[in-house]
Amino acid sequence: MDDKPRGGVPASLAGLLVTGLLLGALVLLSPSNEFETTRRLLGLGGERHASPPEFTPGQGSYRFLQTQRGSDEPVGWDPCRPIEYAVNPDGAPEGWQDLVGEAVADVEWATGFDLTDVGTTDQRPFDPSRRQPAQGLPQPVVIGFADEDELADLAGDTAGLGGGLSQRGGLGRDYYVTGAIALDTDVFTDRSLTTDFESMRAIVQHELGHVLGLDHVEDPSELMYETSFGRTGFGPGDLEGLARLAAIPCR
Repeated sequence: MDDKPRGGVPASLAGLLVTGLLLGALVLLSPSNEFETTRRLLGLGGERHASPPEFTPGQGSYRFLQTQRGSDEPVGWDPCRPIEYAVNPDGAPEGWQDLVGEAVADVEWATGFDLTDVGTTDQRPFDPSRRQPAQGLPQPVVIGFADEDELADLAGDTAGLGGGLSQRGGLGRDYYVTGAIALDTDVFTDRSLTTDFESMRAIVQHELGHVLGLDHVEDPSELMYETSFGRTGFGPGDLEGLARLAAIPCR
C-alpha cells in the first residue's frame, strides 16, 4: 500500500514534521524553567541582567553560603532573570519604603541584578528554610518584620535573618529560586530611622547579601561580618563575592 498522502509527502515524514513543530512550540511557549536552558542555547532566551562593577580580586574576604556539588563554584540566582521581591509591612517602622528601596538599589549597583519590587504581601513566616516553592518556579523574596516570639533565631542581638532556597536547574547546576528576610521589630522600632538610617539600611543590605548567596566572614571590615554595626556599606570582599555570584552561568 502507498503510504503517501496527497501532495506526495510520505506519511512518516509528515508525522515527524508535526512532532518537530509541536516540540518547537513547547520549547518556545512553555512557561516552565525546564526548557529555559534549551531556549538560551538556541539564542531565544532572555538577556543577561547581572553586570557587576569591576573589582580587584583578593582585597577582602568573602564566603558563599552554598557551592555547586563537588565544586568551589557558588550557588546563586539566575543572572538572566530579574529577582522579584515583596514586602510585608506589618510591624515595619515609618519610612520602611525608603529603607528597603535604598538597600535594594545598593545591591543592584554591586551586582547588576535587577531586583524588581512586586508590591506588598501578607506572607509569613520569613524563615527561608520554611518556604517551599513549587518545583522549578521562582517565587518573590519576602522581606518582613518579626520578633523572637515568631522566630526564635531573632533572640538576643540578632537584628535580622536572611537566606535563600535553591533547586537543581539546567546543566546540572543549583540555583536560588526564592528567599526571605526577617528584620527584628525591636531593633527597627526602637531606633529612629532619622538618626540611624544608614545603620538600619546596612542591616537590610547584609541580609540581602545572604539572600544572594554570601555567608558571614571573620573580617570586621566587611559588611558580611556577623556582628558588624559600624560599617554602612559593602567592603572590598563583599563586592568581590557579589560580583562572582552575578557572574555565574545563566540557568
